[in-house]
Amino acid sequence: MNLFTESNLSPDILKAVGELGYESPTEIQKQTIPFILSDIRDLIALAQTGTGKTAAFSLPILDMIDETSRKIQLLVLCPTRELCLQISKDIKNYSKYMRDIKTTAVYGGSSIMDQIRSLKDKPQIIVGTPGRVIDLINRKALDFSAIHWLVLDEADEMLSMGFKDELETILSETPDTKQTFLFSATMNKEVERISKNYLTNPHRISVGSINEVKKNIKHEYYVVGYRQKKEALKRLIDANPNQYSILFCRTRMETQEVADFLMQNGYAADALHGDLSQAQRDTVMKKFRLKNIDILVATDVAARGLDVNSLTHVIHYSLPDDPEVFVHRSGRTGRAGKDGISMALIKPEESRKLKQIRSATKIEITEKTIPTGDDIIKAQVGGVFEKLFTEHEEDVFEFNDSLIPDLSAFTKEELVHKLLQFQLKDLALYYKDKHDLAEQKLSSRDDDYSRRDRGRDRDRDRGRDRDRGSRDGRDRGGKPRRKDENMVRFFFNLGKKDQLKKLDVLDIINKATAGKSKKRAEIGDIEILEKFSFFEVEKSFQENVMSNIPSMKFRGKEMRAEVAN
Repeated sequence: MNLFTESNLSPDILKAVGELGYESPTEIQKQTIPFILSDIRDLIALAQTGTGKTAAFSLPILDMIDETSRKIQLLVLCPTRELCLQISKDIKNYSKYMRDIKTTAVYGGSSIMDQIRSLKDKPQIIVGTPGRVIDLINRKALDFSAIHWLVLDEADEMLSMGFKDELETILSETPDTKQTFLFSATMNKEVERISKNYLTNPHRISVGSINEVKKNIKHEYYVVGYRQKKEALKRLIDANPNQYSILFCRTRMETQEVADFLMQNGYAADALHGDLSQAQRDTVMKKFRLKNIDILVATDVAARGLDVNSLTHVIHYSLPDDPEVFVHRSGRTGRAGKDGISMALIKPEESRKLKQIRSATKIEITEKTIPTGDDIIKAQVGGVFEKLFTEHEEDVFEFNDSLIPDLSAFTKEELVHKLLQFQLKDLALYYKDKHDLAEQKLSSRDDDYSRRDRGRDRDRDRGRDRDRGSRDGRDRGGKPRRKDENMVRFFFNLGKKDQLKKLDVLDIINKATAGKSKKRAEIGDIEILEKFSFFEVEKSFQENVMSNIPSMKFRGKEMRAEVAN
């Protein structure tokens, strides 16, 4: 089936689909539509968001539904209000010319009495969130006795949100004779368990691999200390002008905190998380879709149901625990044939988690250095010209030569220089005296970082004399460096020639210093040279480093760490 016209769907459905601009089905649609039209088995379909799953299950069901019956025949369960409304809207569009088909969406955050009144229209299709469906069952407002099809959309997300009991209750309220279609981006243990308990001899469809990553997405990561994180984020955004991005955080509190930071610093950003009222969430989503805001700071759950094809960047402010969530997040950029960039900010102690993500997903994630002020200004200049020559704004006033003052005293280059100075003045002033974050200490504990690094910054400002004379008394640029009495500097026998990266050193140190105590070792400067390296570790972990590293190997090579003289 290469065209919808080859699908054997009814003329009314094909007419509606054609008006929506659909010609060729997506891969999930190619495999799912013929199966549902011809088979009575249950189905497990693995596919990412944005692959056309709603049409994949709803088009063939609409083709088979009994328009003359006024009983509920299809129930679609999904995790969020936003996704519920989107699916309901899509089904209404597909059934535009099926005059007797009615679809009703039921979800939390809106009046349950209004939804009960809408159910009196006797819809054949219900799209709902688990919690609200349970409420309506308890009020005897829903009768599922005639259901032919049950769709669990985003099943993995519903289970991760804690809807296990609700799903099991709803499933038990539906006839055993129904067909159940389970759609999921991932196949974790909970999804596997519910499929074994409630699906019968299911057929399986998998579009690509759940770990498959688009080739047109470039993956980068940046190692930063906790206290550097927001400043590092600001630099990444400034170094990537004209971006339209989603920034993912782990918690609602972190999401709001990061969004507030960005807005306070003049960025067109806003937050999307579960603590917002439904009206607030609708407003934020609308602003983002209309591009009134450029950066949406969101939790994974809140971003479900938001389907935007033109994202330039995805930023992982916090890494997810599940590698497949990392893939799912990153896959929101690089759509519609465009290139995308996925950037992750990681703390030193998250090096192991990043390695797990790399290993599980086979993604090549390149370590990058936080941009310097010069890098940012250069990128901003490029951004100005990119916007100038790619955006075509409508003329808002009549332009003629009389509007241009006499500029004959300036060369073309001088005029461009002055315009850029005017455009980027504030940004240039901000970064003029800023230290490069790449040269600052990586910290994993707030109190030690705050105390030690603020002291270092004061020392730099005062131009204090520092120890001289030995290699380990100098930083990467050959400048003298002040010794920290709480840290021990080690010589390490591997370097760039061994393909050693900063992330590898962090992982080696974390493994060497791991013990029964929950306390993590403070990690200082890391300097990777051609044949060997230097790193700093908190003094109380000196013995751990010296005794454990010799028993470890890196890429098959023996390692040695000695206190540097």
